[in-house]
Amino acid sequence: MPVYEYRALNLKGKKVSGIIDAEGAIIARQKLRSSGIFPVSVSEVQSVKGKMEHGAGVFIRIFNRVRPSEVALMTRQLSTLVGAGFPLVNAVDTLIPQMPAYALKKILAGIKESILEGNSFSRALSPYPRVFSSLYVNMVHAGETSGTLEIVLERLAELTEKQEAFKNRLRTALTYPLLMAFIGALVLFLLMTYIIPGITSIFTDMNQQLPAPTRFLITVSDLLKSFWWLVALGMVISAVSFHGVKKTEKGHRLIDKTALLIPVAGQLIRKLAAARFSRTLGSLLENGVSMLTALDIVKNIVGNVLIADAVESAATEVERGESLAGALEATGVLPNLCIQMIQVGEQSGELEAMLNKVADVFETEVESSVMRMTSLLEPLMILVMGVVVGFIVLSICLPIFEMNQLVR
Repeated sequence: MPVYEYRALNLKGKKVSGIIDAEGAIIARQKLRSSGIFPVSVSEVQSVKGKMEHGAGVFIRIFNRVRPSEVALMTRQLSTLVGAGFPLVNAVDTLIPQMPAYALKKILAGIKESILEGNSFSRALSPYPRVFSSLYVNMVHAGETSGTLEIVLERLAELTEKQEAFKNRLRTALTYPLLMAFIGALVLFLLMTYIIPGITSIFTDMNQQLPAPTRFLITVSDLLKSFWWLVALGMVISAVSFHGVKKTEKGHRLIDKTALLIPVAGQLIRKLAAARFSRTLGSLLENGVSMLTALDIVKNIVGNVLIADAVESAATEVERGESLAGALEATGVLPNLCIQMIQVGEQSGELEAMLNKVADVFETEVESSVMRMTSLLEPLMILVMGVVVGFIVLSICLPIFEMNQLVR
């Protein structure tokens, strides 16, 4: 059934807008009038499915993208409705007007249309990979196959909420030091380009050799004042070049390999990958997805090309009959604790529960490590700022001291 986008006036004369499904534009107008809404314009919505597949939905993807938290909310509400006995189509239809994101309303309308055409729920979700990941789609498919869709949806909501809560904690921990670094750099830039030239101008009329620190300060200040645009341009070019290199397969692999070799950051990346790997694999296995299919999904969410290759290699060994722990140990990319706990889970027959424990352990470790690093960054930034400001003050005071000596 076609989906129409409308702009209308309600009984109070207030402008309203939304979407409605109907067999035609005339019927859509009749439906709106019968509900006390007077349409101003009604136009058929171009298939969101097609836009997502062919990359035409730029507005949806960039300016009105669907956040994971909104997907988690929708999933939990859908789980409640399905568990209460609502038919799936009616449940989706009930959720459409309740969604805060307009893009998600359009997507749900497209999903409803696809289900009415005879497609399964998982198949209706698959054209929207930017909103519903392969993990989401495969878990829904497993729920449909086993007849436990409401349970699977609830687990998906919990999984998405846990991941978002973890990301938000990391963002919160990193926001303050990054903000302080930005403000400190901005203050130093303004100091060097506007304040310092006014103070050091009094030294230009002196017929004596200025101290080396003062000459260095004046040179840096003049360069920044005259060529600040060149510095900004260089930063922009560097960012664009980095983004371009990362888009290429060879460049992406090189960047990920370098990241793993960085002493502290490399360990954090491995632990974060272990947490993602374990949480996702455990959720998939709990909901009936086969090991090989689950590993094929998990390799796309670990966040590092080299670790993804290792997971793919491990999947090949598992297919040949090797244990998961043994296959992962041969790759040497995940932490030893992760391998040992997986081995215990396989031997005890509780691999899914052990994978969730692994995820909890490494998420806690990553969060603690980030908190320790940020607690060290704050005094380090203060120290660096103090050294820089001290050098500036010393560079300005040295010529003044020399002038006092000459007067005496």
